[in-house]
Amino acid sequence: MESLKQTIRSIPGWPIEGVTFRDLMTLMKDPDALIQSCDILYERYRDRQIDKIVGIDARGFVFGAVLAYKLGVGFIPVRKKGKLPAETIEESYDLEYGSGTLEIHKDAISTGEKIVIVDDLIATGGTAGATVNLVRKLGGIVVECAFLVELPDLKGREQIKNCDIYAMMEFEGD
Repeated sequence: MESLKQTIRSIPGWPIEGVTFRDLMTLMKDPDALIQSCDILYERYRDRQIDKIVGIDARGFVFGAVLAYKLGVGFIPVRKKGKLPAETIEESYDLEYGSGTLEIHKDAISTGEKIVIVDDLIATGGTAGATVNLVRKLGGIVVECAFLVELPDLKGREQIKNCDIYAMMEFEGD
């Protein structure tokens, strides 16, 4: 994982002072790193009888869609409020540097479907926790939340109740 970790750019003071942004765009533009990270996710879930992958807006779409394709299952986007065209349910959350609301289509998940939630990074756990709540409101069973990067100092795992969490890499400190 160290070689993957080295493909991630750290940007101090962005989007606000005191925050170090972990930029996975540099991992995504590196073909070997992108393939390796997607293959790691596939190997983790290929024998788990997953029904759908839920990707969190926006970088969770990249990794989630590839994982859904490789598993041969459906992909469901969870988007920022106002971006989905059909009837939705919503959940608000707090971030490291703000707040927001996520939405999912009401008909995206059927009761009892096994779901893996995918995003690029977990920091405070706000978006992931909100997504878990949305999936559960629709009757889905969250098998696991998967992230490429975790910032453990921000204690995001504490925001996600009764859910297994997988993080491929960690960055300590801010």
